[in-house]
Order: sequence, then structure tokens, then C-alpha cells
Amino acid sequence: MRPDEVLQIEDRRFAALTIGSARLEELFRGCRWAEGPVWFDDLNCLLWSDIPNNRILRWTPDPLTGGGVSVFRQLSNFANGHSRDLQGRLVSCEHGTRRVTRTEADGRITVLADRFEGRRLNSPNDVVVAGDGSIWFTDPTYGIQSDYEGFRADPEQPVRGVYRIDGHSGAIRRVAEDFFQPNGLAFSPDGTRLYVADSGTGPDGSQPRHIRGFEVQGDGLRGGGVVAVIDRGVPDGFRVDREGNLWSSAADGVQCFAPDGTRLGRILVPQTVSNLTFGGPRRNRLFLTATTSVYAIYVRTNGAQRP
Repeated sequence: MRPDEVLQIEDRRFAALTIGSARLEELFRGCRWAEGPVWFDDLNCLLWSDIPNNRILRWTPDPLTGGGVSVFRQLSNFANGHSRDLQGRLVSCEHGTRRVTRTEADGRITVLADRFEGRRLNSPNDVVVAGDGSIWFTDPTYGIQSDYEGFRADPEQPVRGVYRIDGHSGAIRRVAEDFFQPNGLAFSPDGTRLYVADSGTGPDGSQPRHIRGFEVQGDGLRGGGVVAVIDRGVPDGFRVDREGNLWSSAADGVQCFAPDGTRLGRILVPQTVSNLTFGGPRRNRLFLTATTSVYAIYVRTNGAQRP
């Protein structure tokens, strides 16, 4: 796509966040459903999930060839979303095992959560790490609805919730439960707000298309009003830049919202975007997982400096 076909400016503030001449680059094609991108600055690589193919892939930039892709982990337990903890370790949500795990420096896998109140989790979906080391994740039922992205099973949890794992004790607490299907989540740059996407379908067939904002109060949340509404498809994964703007996945690409919920503009992508992350040495390159492909585009802002 030509640069003039990629950016759609709806508010002049979006022009200051984007680069008019930047190209949308397709870095890789060949996934069944690409998800969960996470950037490793110290290793200069991007990891992401190819959920139905049960693998995690790795892209490493190369100035001559544009980059190469290799398999980071085959039989990933149908991993979906990823983040990094304060020590730089990979934290992952696994549909197949219905758990949240951490990959240690020596490659061992540590289980952080697989049950709550004696019942198995539904299928942890996406995860973020707070400045105090606590781990927050969403637990919809997408991974147990069929055998395509996990294993078909009945939910054991009475709700589809958002959870917090204490970074010191490992204690698990449910912090929100009034979602149809909680999905992506991200903190504001100062860590005082947690945004959570809702992308499920209600009993009457209605489908939330919004991102909600909560105030973080210790180990819990308060509030939860709608702060942004997607008008094409539903919000899946999203990230926040250093100014607090939300960059959300959508059916038409990426939709960018100011902290007050005003939609500023769009990055149009040929495929439905599932998730995204800021990366590169200056965190000014937006990496997008979009159905079968991974794309990248440079922007004029930087990702919030969080794992």
C-alpha cells in the first residue's frame, strides 16, 4: 500500500503522531491467526503467536534482507498474548493448558496461574505487567470454544474476568468480572489506569466494541467506564503511547484514540488486525499482527516505557 493509502487522519493531532511518508511493511506471511506480539529490545527481535499452528515465531531485523523469521517455540500450548516482566522474562497466556506461564532465563517454564478458587481458568488471553511487578491478565472463553485455538471444554469459572497475580506472593485475585469477553489490556504511561477491551457477544446478540478504563487502586480496580468505541469490528489487543493515546486493533487496521476517547485517525491494513506493540530501538515502530501476516510501520510517537 502507498503511504497515502495507509493513514486516515480524523483529527489533526493524528498527523503529529504519524509519518506521512512511512510505508506499511509486510514482514511475514504464513500464519493461520497471528497474535500476541512482544518486542525484545535486548535481543533485537519480535516474538508473536501463530495460535492455530501451535507455535511462537521470531522475527529478527536485517538491514540487507529486511529480516528473517524462525520458530521460537513449536508446541506452544496454543499461546496467545505475551508480555515481559520487570526482569525481562517472557510471560505468556496459553489457551491449550488454560494457564499463565513465565519462561525463565534457562528456558524452564514456571506456571504463574492455572486455577482460581479451585477451578480451572477459562483460557487466559492477554497479559501486562505493572510497575510493581504484578501481572494482570484477561480470561475469556475463546480458547475453549472449539479445537481450533485450544481444546473444546466447558468453562469452570462462573464469569469471564480480569485477574491480578501479586508479583511477590503469587496470590491471584479477580479484579473485574462484568465483561462479555475481556480481551486486550494495557496500562496508562503512569500506571494509574488500566484499559481493558471487551469483544464478546451478549445474550441478545449485541457485541461490545469498546475499551473500558479503570483506576488502579492497590491490588484492585475502580470505575470501568467506556473510553473508546471501535466502529469496524471489535477491539482485540492494543497498546498505549507515551502521551497516553490508545492504539487499538480493529477490522480495518489500527484505530488511534486520545485519552479522552476521541478517535484521532486510522492506519489502514489489508487484513483484520488482532494485536500490536511498539518496538525497535526507539520504540517508534508499530508492529501489527493481522490475520495471516505481521506488518510494521514507523510512527512519530513512542510506546509507553513499560514491559
